[in-house]
Amino acid sequence: MNILEVEQLKVWDKNTGKVILHGSSFDVKEGSCLAIVGESGSGKSMTCRAIMRLNKAWIGQTGVIRFRGEDLNQLSEKEMRRKRGRQLCMILQNGMRAFDPSCVVGVHFKETLAQHYGWSRAEIVSKMKQAMESVRLKNPIEIMNKYPHQLSGGMLQRLMIALAFVLEPDILIADEPTTALDTLSQYEVVEQLMELRERMGCSMIFISHDLGVVKKLADEVLVMKDGVVVEKGETETIFTAAQHEYTKYLVSTKRKMSRHFEQIMEGVAVAEGEWS
Repeated sequence: MNILEVEQLKVWDKNTGKVILHGSSFDVKEGSCLAIVGESGSGKSMTCRAIMRLNKAWIGQTGVIRFRGEDLNQLSEKEMRRKRGRQLCMILQNGMRAFDPSCVVGVHFKETLAQHYGWSRAEIVSKMKQAMESVRLKNPIEIMNKYPHQLSGGMLQRLMIALAFVLEPDILIADEPTTALDTLSQYEVVEQLMELRERMGCSMIFISHDLGVVKKLADEVLVMKDGVVVEKGETETIFTAAQHEYTKYLVSTKRKMSRHFEQIMEGVAVAEGEWS
């Protein structure tokens, strides 16, 4: 059973006529995680923004984006606003862009949850406090009274995941959520995304260039290059029996980097042994 079906999605720049996505087609199964991979400029993020109908005014799009049988491309902006957050939730690459810099982050939670659920301030604070504690954020009330610039990138990403816990969307779209984070924060965010999936059973689209994370998180992988879908398959198949040359290149590069890292770490261990 597919929760999302994308057919012949074309995206272009209205000013220049340049085509960014050349008729992409794919689907997301109920409760599964689809990873979209490819180098910078391949069209990964543009695909996500097209699904959410969040591209700039000068970006045109055609095709079918069928969510639970309803074509999102045919909805008005008002109808889309009702779906964003509650049914389709997106975690951005840069956490700072998700929050109004002129307000404390608690205002964002209040406005979002009041709009979708009509909860009182006390209910919102209670539910967000519990969700923030579940993603290992200490002193949640204090954090809700801080401005975005007063919080680290890792904390902002975890705040977006905490909000997703409360919203309980049908599909969570994570657009390279670990790119701007240090290694420890990357690990924590991935662990929390996995926990969110397990607890909620929601479907997920995970955008990343980190194949190690993709292998850990995704059920299926979609490979993009220059705005074109070049391959799609189950994660294990993509990593062990890729068909397209570009996919083979991505996987082999990942393996080389992993071996290089292991060699470096072995060298560090030897050096530490010599000087201990």
